[in-house]
Amino acid sequence: MSNYTGYRGKSLSFLQKHNLQVGDIVRVVTEVDYSGMIMPRYEYSDDLHIVLKLKSGYNVGLEVSKIKKIEIESSSEITKETVHQPRINPNLPKLLLVSTGGTIASKVDYRTGAVAPALTAAELNATVPELTEIANIDTEVLFSEYSENLLPEHWKKIAEKIDSCLKSEYKGIIVAHGTDTMQYTASALSFALVNIPIPVALVGSQRSSDRPSSDAALNLISAAKFLVTCDTTGIYVVMHNTTSDEEVACHWGTRVRKNHTSKRNAFQTVGGSPAFIIKNDKIIKNQQFNYVRKREYVPKINFDTRVALIKYYPGLDPSVINYIIEAGYKAIIFEGTGLGHVGKIMYDNVDKAKKKGLFIGMTSQCIDGMVRMTVYESGRDLLNFGIMPLSNMIPETALVKAMWALGNSDNIQEMETLMKENIALEFSD
Repeated sequence: MSNYTGYRGKSLSFLQKHNLQVGDIVRVVTEVDYSGMIMPRYEYSDDLHIVLKLKSGYNVGLEVSKIKKIEIESSSEITKETVHQPRINPNLPKLLLVSTGGTIASKVDYRTGAVAPALTAAELNATVPELTEIANIDTEVLFSEYSENLLPEHWKKIAEKIDSCLKSEYKGIIVAHGTDTMQYTASALSFALVNIPIPVALVGSQRSSDRPSSDAALNLISAAKFLVTCDTTGIYVVMHNTTSDEEVACHWGTRVRKNHTSKRNAFQTVGGSPAFIIKNDKIIKNQQFNYVRKREYVPKINFDTRVALIKYYPGLDPSVINYIIEAGYKAIIFEGTGLGHVGKIMYDNVDKAKKKGLFIGMTSQCIDGMVRMTVYESGRDLLNFGIMPLSNMIPETALVKAMWALGNSDNIQEMETLMKENIALEFSD
C-alpha cells in the first residue's frame, strides 16, 4: 500500500512538502481547526483536496489551497493486534463458526481506509467476548470472499464442510457470510442439506465489526443463543429485525430476502413473519412456523448452473431466449409480472425453448403473493406452452432450487418432479 494512495498533483505535492503521509494524525488550520487522520483517496478523485478522518468517525475533505497551517501530532504506525484465544468452559455446548468473508468478517483499516476481509474466524470470536458465556466455539476460515464473488462452487464447499461436521459434538454451526448474496447461499444449503439434524445459522453484518454502529456482535451473539437453546433444525439467516438493537430475527433459509441496501434490518421473511424472534434474551417462535423433519437426512450437494433467471420487462428482446438455448442452458426461471405473466412477444421463443426440452418456471416480480396463471388469458396461454407456476417461491430461491434440482436429476422430468415438491418450505402457506 502506497504512503500516498489516491493522491496526485497538487494534493500529493502538498503532503510531500510537509513530510506527511496516509495514516498520520494531524492538526489542520483553515477557517476552522480540524484534527484527524489523513485518509487515502479514490484513484479517480481530484488533486485539490486531502481527506481527514475525524475523531467522530466522519471524513472531511479539505482544499489544500485554503489550509493555513498543518502540523503532525503523531506518525502512522502499523501494529499487529494480539488475538487472545477464548477460554474453554467444559459445561457449555460446542458450536462451529465457519468464516467465508463479507462485512461481518471485515474491519476498517484506519491507516488505509479500506474495508477488508481481514478478520479470521478466531479474531471474530475473540472480539465478541460474550460468545464465551454461551458456547465453546471452534473456528475455521473456509475462504475469505465478499459474497458478491461467491459462486455455486462456494455453496458446495460450505455444504460439504457442514456435512463433514455432523458426526461431531457441535450443537449447531454458524456461517459468517457477506449479506449481498446470503439469501442465495441460504437457499442452496436448505436444498443441499435438507433434513439436516442440527440448526445452521448464516450470520452477516451491514456494518463492519469495528464500527460503533456495527450489528455484527449482536447478530453473532443472537445466533449462538439460538443454536444452543432452540430445539430446531434446518438453515436460518440470523440478522437484525429492527434498526435498533431490540430484536434479532431468525429467517427460514428459503423464505428470506435482502430488501434494503444498508439498513441493519435489511433482511425480511417474504410472505410471513420470521420463524423465530430473539428479544430480551428470549426466543419467541412464530406459531405459524411448523417445520418438522420429514425424512432421513441424505445430503444432495450438487448444483448445475445451466439455469437462467429472466426478469420480464416491456421491451425485453425475446431473442435472449434463443441465446439461452444456443448456450446450452437447461432451464429458465421467469420473474414475471403480476400473477405470473410475460408479454405475447415472448410466446414463440418460449414455445421454442419448451420444444427444445428446457424446464421453464414462473415466479412473480411482486414482493409478495402467489403466482396464479389461470386468472388471465395470458397466464393460461403460458400454461399451455408448459410453463410451471411456482406459487409464491421467491425468484432467487427458485433459481437456486432449479440449479440444485438440475444437478441432482438424470433428466428434465426428474427435475420437474423436484421443482413441484415443497422440499424446504420454499412454498409457504
